[in-house]
Amino acid sequence: MALHEPPARGASPIERWTRPLVRFLRLEAAGGVLLLVCTAAALALANSPLAASFHHLWETPVRVGFGAIELGGPLEWWVNDGLMALFFFVVGLEIKRELVRGELRDPRKAALPAAAALGGMVVPATVYALLAGGGPARPGWGIPMATDIAFVVGFLALLGKRVPFGLKILLLSLAIVDDLGAVLVIAVFYTQGISGVALALAALGLGAVVVCNRAGVRRVPVYVVLGALVWLAVLKSGVHPTVAGVLLGFLTPSGPGLGDRALRGALSDALHHVRDGAGDHGRQEALERAARAASEGVSPLSRLEHALHPWVSFLIMPLFALANAGVAVDVSGLSNPVAVAVAAGLVLGKPVGILLFSAVAVGLGLGRLPGGVSWKVLFGGACLAGIGFTMSLFIAGLALEDDLLTAGKVGTLTGSLVSAVVGVLILLAVLGRGGRQQS
Repeated sequence: MALHEPPARGASPIERWTRPLVRFLRLEAAGGVLLLVCTAAALALANSPLAASFHHLWETPVRVGFGAIELGGPLEWWVNDGLMALFFFVVGLEIKRELVRGELRDPRKAALPAAAALGGMVVPATVYALLAGGGPARPGWGIPMATDIAFVVGFLALLGKRVPFGLKILLLSLAIVDDLGAVLVIAVFYTQGISGVALALAALGLGAVVVCNRAGVRRVPVYVVLGALVWLAVLKSGVHPTVAGVLLGFLTPSGPGLGDRALRGALSDALHHVRDGAGDHGRQEALERAARAASEGVSPLSRLEHALHPWVSFLIMPLFALANAGVAVDVSGLSNPVAVAVAAGLVLGKPVGILLFSAVAVGLGLGRLPGGVSWKVLFGGACLAGIGFTMSLFIAGLALEDDLLTAGKVGTLTGSLVSAVVGVLILLAVLGRGGRQQS
């Protein structure tokens, strides 16, 4: 990808602020490539003589217990409800980062991606509802609402420097709002059999996290235990457990434990002890103090996002793709009303909704297109936003069952593939080889 880390020394304020974003985009691009490979592998295995063995692999029972307490389920369940909670935790971190320090902190800058994301959720859901009809297929309206930013950034990376940076920022912000909307949809519409007691226990756990944060507790194991208890309580409450991940992400402090002045003082004191030629013991203590100060000089949000994002991009999402993208390809299945509705929602509903709501926002003076982004360029980006994949497959698993679930997955994969091809071709035509927009 044609993005480079800003220099560590002598960096301007804008470079320091954009460095996390640049790193995020580079990770997403690489993660998108791996996600594509795992998706292709899952499809190949599901349509090979090994299909039965591959399917049974994900049905392998896995149990975790301590004394009389035991939690178990098939391997696929542990991926979708367990590991994906960590994925949603990182999503919560990303949403909070954008709200606190990113494009979404400025209401005027946030207006356009927020409007675009809203259109990209409402119109696809409407298209699905019109085409799929009622009955058992009705709950699937949430499937075509999502945008998979990993795939989108991966395809933008293929186009190199010709893609305006403003388009990447807009699509990233749109995907963040999109993720927030998807989480709300999961929490509100795909929740059954609420247990008030379990929800109260989850609330107590979240309250304990807040108290520990305010008290200055910095020991990671404390939060791991509290997070696991909150996840378990939400799981037992009837709300999907991945919502716990988002809530814990929101509660992660976004400010450093030490201010700049205190950080400089701590590092200067440590350097002073080292320069004075302290013995090994004194030198070790000084360096340990410097290490603690350096750690406290970075917000827990940034530190956790930096540490967990590679695991999510290169382990959890690929595992999710392997567990969920393996569907038997049947040409006749493409004509299933659910498959058609999902694919149409992604291919047609996404770009129409994004462009329509963006035009309204710009027309009302609520926002404006980023520098270097014309309506033609936005059209190409809006088509790429029709790549639903991860969140779409996830919602499909919550909304549909059996043959309808298979149709929903087929529609997601088909719609995402068509959206990727159309979006890339449009951007190639509009931007040309040198990056200039073609008239």
